[in-house]
Amino acid sequence: MFQADFITIVSGLPRSGTSMMMSMLEAGGVPVLADGIRTADDDNPKGYYEFERVKKIKDDKAWLPEAKGKVVKMISQLLLDLPEGAGHDYRVIFMRRSIGEILASQKQMMVRRGTVKEGGPSDEEMGKLLLGHVDVVLKKMGSRADVDLIEVDYNAVMKGDQSSIPRINKLLGGGLNTQDMGAVVDKNLYRQRKD
Repeated sequence: MFQADFITIVSGLPRSGTSMMMSMLEAGGVPVLADGIRTADDDNPKGYYEFERVKKIKDDKAWLPEAKGKVVKMISQLLLDLPEGAGHDYRVIFMRRSIGEILASQKQMMVRRGTVKEGGPSDEEMGKLLLGHVDVVLKKMGSRADVDLIEVDYNAVMKGDQSSIPRINKLLGGGLNTQDMGAVVDKNLYRQRKD
């Protein structure tokens, strides 16, 4: 049984495979902190694993003790608001995915929801902005003594590479059901592929 005195966080850019990683950790035996408010849909048929209070972490940190010994999902921008010196230790699994696939997936989601906007930056400009943001976040997290972070390549996982699973198990102190974690990966959900 998974027991930990740290907070496990799955993070990354939107559409980078964070929900998939949450389902892998749940299958591996890590309790999930989620509220079920955002339900499964065509974009995430297996659910979003979100906890609404995470989005207000800048102003509301009172939920963090509840996250100890559990995994919570948090977009990359919000990692910068994790409190330091508050007695919390964090284990961060940061999902990386081809930026072209992320942009294609975000666009498809906006089409489904009817929220496509005209104008704005090009895909190339947006890709550079997002990758620059990721660099800033990873540098900041890497400089913190209360954060242990590994990066996981979504593209590799979806192509059958399970080498990240033992690394995740080690990061979280061992004892996860690694076989069940690997069995969760559904290659049918790898839809915005740019090989």
